[in-house]
Amino acid sequence: MSSPVYASAASPAYESYSTPSSSSSEKIIYGGSSSYTPPRKVWVDPKNLANCGDASQIQGNVSPYVKQLILNTFIAYGAGDEHCFGHSVAKAVKFVDISAHESHEKQGRMEATTVAEILVSKSMLNGAGMLHGGCLAFLIDNCCSTPLVALGLIKNINGVGVTQSMNIMFHSPAPVGSCLRIISTSIAMGGRIMSARCEVINKKTGSVVASAYLNKMQPTISKL
Repeated sequence: MSSPVYASAASPAYESYSTPSSSSSEKIIYGGSSSYTPPRKVWVDPKNLANCGDASQIQGNVSPYVKQLILNTFIAYGAGDEHCFGHSVAKAVKFVDISAHESHEKQGRMEATTVAEILVSKSMLNGAGMLHGGCLAFLIDNCCSTPLVALGLIKNINGVGVTQSMNIMFHSPAPVGSCLRIISTSIAMGGRIMSARCEVINKKTGSVVASAYLNKMQPTISKL
């Protein structure tokens, strides 16, 4: 079955981070109207990360370049190398849609949504044979961060931060073999504090496995 498309064909393509030109004299254009101004020093800049994985199959109305930058950030920052905590779990996550739109309820402010899927494997279970709550928290922390990265790329600000707080409600168990759909949406992006929400849904049954709110912040570089 092909991946679902969450953005209609009529939706605009948000390409704040356009594909870099091979000519060094040309500047990257954001939003098609203004030149890129290097942001203040940040600890993780998506455009400086090496390409990780193939974003060509990801649906949604943001540009292919933005999709690739989000995938790069998720793999480099969320998965890390094979010695990092949760590496194999993060590598099993597949993004199927990355989209953005102007929210009518928020008076036209931009909102970004990412949709990812993962198959629950035996290594993700607790002793009762269900998805471990700690593993689910790890997935939510990393996946729920991605719409903030997307919104940051579109608005030409840095959307990569460290988690300040995370509130998770567990609704139903997920046994081995369950395909989980992780739907994350940006809520707000301030000067240092950024917020997003997330729902984890069992793709087969439609039941909500967990829901969460996440707050992230830009760290002070001198304290890292």
